[in-house]
Amino acid sequence: MDPSSNQIDPQRIVCLGGGTGLSALLRGLKRHVGREISDLKAVVTMSDDGGSSGRLRRELGVLPPGDIRNCLVALADEEDCLARLFQYRFATGEGLSGHSFGNLFLTALTDITGDFSQAVLMAESILSVRGQILPATLSDVRLAAVGATGSRYWGESAISASAEPLVELTLHPADAPAFGPAVDSIRQADLIAVGPGSLYTSIVPNLLLTEVRDAVRASAAPVVLVLNLMTQPGETDGMSAVDHLRAIDRQAGSDLVDMVLFNTTPIPSQHLEPYREEGSTAVTVDPAALSECGAQPLGRDLLADGPLIRHDSDRLGAVFADLLQQVASRVAPPVEARS
Repeated sequence: MDPSSNQIDPQRIVCLGGGTGLSALLRGLKRHVGREISDLKAVVTMSDDGGSSGRLRRELGVLPPGDIRNCLVALADEEDCLARLFQYRFATGEGLSGHSFGNLFLTALTDITGDFSQAVLMAESILSVRGQILPATLSDVRLAAVGATGSRYWGESAISASAEPLVELTLHPADAPAFGPAVDSIRQADLIAVGPGSLYTSIVPNLLLTEVRDAVRASAAPVVLVLNLMTQPGETDGMSAVDHLRAIDRQAGSDLVDMVLFNTTPIPSQHLEPYREEGSTAVTVDPAALSECGAQPLGRDLLADGPLIRHDSDRLGAVFADLLQQVASRVAPPVEARS
C-alpha cells in the first residue's frame, strides 16, 4: 500500500464453524467483500448426522450437505430465486419429505462429478456467491463424546441431546485429513473468526482436525470467537462465556482464542421466556474473567430486532469490517503466532 494514501487494503478473512450461526456471520460479511474484505472463505464442519443430511449420509453414503447449503445461500444474492429454491424443503412425498432441494442438488452434483468439493464449486458458480465455502474435510467423519458421568455419546445428534457437561470430544477417524484448500485459506488469513454456532457440534469439530488446528495455532492472524447469545439445551446448559472459552482450550489447546466478541444489548425479558421454557438461557459474560483467561473481551450491540434471539448479520459484518481495518493498519500490535 502507498504510505501516502489513506486507503486501507482489503483483507482476507476465514470463518470456522457450521449450522445457522456461521450463516448469520457470512450474510453480514458478504456486504463488505470488495471493500474491507478481499477474500472471504468459510471452513465448514462435516460431522452432521441429523435431519436431511443424516438421511442422505446413511442412505447414499454422501458427505453431509446441510451446513454447506446454508453457507451457499448466505453468500448468494438474497433476492435470487435460486437461493430461495436451495432452502426449499419438501413437506410431503415418500422419500422426499424433510429433504431440502439444496441438499438433493448437492448430492446429485456429487454423483455427477464424483467429488463433493467440485459439487460445491459448481453450486457456488450457479448461485454467484461472494466468497468461497470449503468443507473442513472430505472424509466420512463422526463425532464422539464422553460426559461428566462417564456416559459415551456417538454422533452429533446424540451429543446435542446429551443433557450433561461434556468432558471430551473426539473425531473418528482421528487421523482424518483436512481438506487442503481449507488449511491453505487459514494459513493465508489476516483474521480468523470462530463461530457463532453450537459449541460441541459446529465449532469444536473443525479444531479436532489436526491440520486445521495446527494451521490456526501457527497463524499470526487474530482469532475471534463469536460468542453465542443463548445456551443450547442438552449441549451447553448453564455454560458462561468463560466456560465456552475453556471448552475450546480443553479440546484445541490453551490460548487459541485472542478475542471474544459478545453482545452487550439487554435481551427483553418477554423474548427470553419462551427460551427458558425450552431450557435455554442467555450466556453470561464476565469481561474480567475472559481477560484472566487470556482473551480480549469485545462487547458490541449484536442483537437482531424481533422476538427471535439471533445475531444481527449486518452488525456482525460491521464489527468484523472494523477489525479488518485495524489489522490492515496495525492499530493494534499483531498477534504473535501461538506456541
